[in-house]
Amino acid sequence: MTTAYVRQLFTGKVKQAGDPNATSPMDKPWESGIFKTVTKEQTWASETGLIGDEVADKKTHGGPEKAIFSYPIKHYDYWKKDLGTDAIDVGGMGENLAVLDIDESSVCIGDTYRFGDALLQVSQPRRPCWKPARRFQTMDLALRIQNSGRTGWYFRVLQEGYVRAGVHLELIERPYPEWTIQACNNVMYIDKDNLQLVEKLASCELLATNWKRTLNKRILGQSSSSEKRVYGPNKH
Repeated sequence: MTTAYVRQLFTGKVKQAGDPNATSPMDKPWESGIFKTVTKEQTWASETGLIGDEVADKKTHGGPEKAIFSYPIKHYDYWKKDLGTDAIDVGGMGENLAVLDIDESSVCIGDTYRFGDALLQVSQPRRPCWKPARRFQTMDLALRIQNSGRTGWYFRVLQEGYVRAGVHLELIERPYPEWTIQACNNVMYIDKDNLQLVEKLASCELLATNWKRTLNKRILGQSSSSEKRVYGPNKH
């Protein structure tokens, strides 16, 4: 079946950034696990992520449903042009896996891959927050990410094991070929008023719980603002 290539593996500890004396919100102190570095070592993939990797905001990041974040390498050419800078490069979005040969149009919810000794399963697209925007000093970057569809996606870990870069991901199961990451993003951000589609996606058994919760609230007319997620403290 379909294979993809993991060119680089990234992990990182939570780091402090910003200037305590800054007056601009975009320059004030903040902390994040987005600053990751390449690891060439064999790394243990646990139920909650790669050993040696950390997240700062455990309420909205990390956990079993967001254990490992994957991002297509090819997207960086787009971002360099869109942002007008070479400062954004592979690893810049805070990904754990920098991948080739797959993207949001070819990866589906529930896809199960063998990666080294581990088994990974696609759980949800990433919903971008304000931290990439702070890192690259672009206020609306979260909106640009979601509107472009270049979100990347998360894996849950079905079977723990050692993994490393320079190997292929082997697709061994695809239960929901209709629910590509691209299709999910379209329902969340573009066709969000099409309640029939919203209900269909919400009923996808292997979709992450937090996505189901958001979609079910929408069905009940309880949609909330995305302002806090996409701008956070960057505006104030």
